Amino acid sequence: MHKSVDLVFITLFSPIKIGVYEELKLIKTVLSDEKSSDILPSIFNDLSKEYTIKGLFYANGPGSFMAIKIAYIFLKSMSVLKNIPLFATDAFYFNKNQPIKAIGKLYFVKISSEIKTQKLEMAPEADFMLPDVLEYDDFSTTVSPLYGIGAVG
Repeated sequence: MHKSVDLVFITLFSPIKIGVYEELKLIKTVLSDEKSSDILPSIFNDLSKEYTIKGLFYANGPGSFMAIKIAYIFLKSMSVLKNIPLFATDAFYFNKNQPIKAIGKLYFVKISSEIKTQKLEMAPEADFMLPDVLEYDDFSTTVSPLYGIGAVG
């Protein structure tokens, strides 16, 4: 019998980080510098052979538009095909609310619960970390991507 686990995906920037959680505790971390479109199916397949996956959690943005789209489409598909619930939270949850690079000198910032863009001359490097303990209440069933900004003029 496989262990029953939850998977947490942070795919917005390289390296991709995937956490395996058993009874809400982080028991394994998978890192990859490969493109998410190339590696997500392979990692998911490997983890599916080793564990029974009971929940999928991901950072739904802001960040790389393409990375957000790929993660959303892949995880939403796995959720539907394998009947696994999908949950999301914004990327600020995983980087202690630090500014996240948008384009040029524009950064995404979170003020209260609103995500905006701000021009910053210098911003700390946004280091994304998997939590040691998974808190279900910190995630939502609203899983659509948060692209953050529309067309930049």
